[in-house]
Amino acid sequence: MPAPPAASWRRHAAAAAASSSTRKTLLLLLPVLLLLLFFVLSRAPDLTLSPAAASSRRLYAGVRPFDCYASQQASPVFASLVEGVPHPFFYSLADMGALPDHPHKNIARILKGKRFRKPDISETIQQLLGGKVGIGSRGVVVDVGANVGMASFAAAVMGFRVVAFEPVLENLQRICDGVYLNRVQDQVVVYHAAASDRVGNITMHKVIGRLDNSAISATGAKLAFKANEEIAVEVATIPLDEVILDAERVVLIKIDVQGWEYHVLRGASKLLSRRKGDAPYLIYEEDERLLQASNSSAREIRAFLSSVGYNHCTRHGTDAHCTKN
Repeated sequence: MPAPPAASWRRHAAAAAASSSTRKTLLLLLPVLLLLLFFVLSRAPDLTLSPAAASSRRLYAGVRPFDCYASQQASPVFASLVEGVPHPFFYSLADMGALPDHPHKNIARILKGKRFRKPDISETIQQLLGGKVGIGSRGVVVDVGANVGMASFAAAVMGFRVVAFEPVLENLQRICDGVYLNRVQDQVVVYHAAASDRVGNITMHKVIGRLDNSAISATGAKLAFKANEEIAVEVATIPLDEVILDAERVVLIKIDVQGWEYHVLRGASKLLSRRKGDAPYLIYEEDERLLQASNSSAREIRAFLSSVGYNHCTRHGTDAHCTKN
């Protein structure tokens, strides 16, 4: 039976009143909802890449950062914390010694329940970054000839971002071990390349059993370990100026490349030409025999450094420490 006209009108009026009330409630709640949304967004993590983080994913002169998670895991792994440094860190050995009779000294230390012996460069890096070189900054440390990361991880565990270059694959795998163990995957970017003064490729000479003595110069690779087997491999070369952005604050550069230092420095001309106060503290190996094996010399390096404003260098063992004064 159809409803009377009066009852139908009352239903429509009630529905209209309810709709009007809902709209008023939503209008009253809208400012509150907007404030709540603003609060949530302000507390959310920033998912955009910083310029430094974005740069670490870019392709430079045909060379991408090495992807530890896509590389084959090294085996076996001998790793431990380093003793005697203010900020302990792990690193993993690339050379094991002659197992089982004559293991590397650090393997023997593990078996005795001791930590790895402190590398000199690790102590030096942490002293400098903990002092005036790193004061008021969490800038970039550039590690050229990173080996297994004894300088890189010394800096990374202090909160510094690290850009490292290492052409020997076996050493890169050990750097990946250190990235995992030290939990610094967001701070360490490593390139499977030799830093140099031009983009291209070059032959590198790996010294089996002493990968830390591998060198671009065949003569340099054999200077200390003439009896060890040597393998020639082709590696990519890239200048530091092709990788380090102008906006990145570089606080320290460490270079240990068995005589190839002059070429690395020339490839960083723009970076080293930064004005005093912005120019990085520089550490490089200055071994005259190794330099001559690569057709350069300490005098040639000092003259170049002077031309870009590094007029104060002091010797610390076989290393030179240079600043702009």
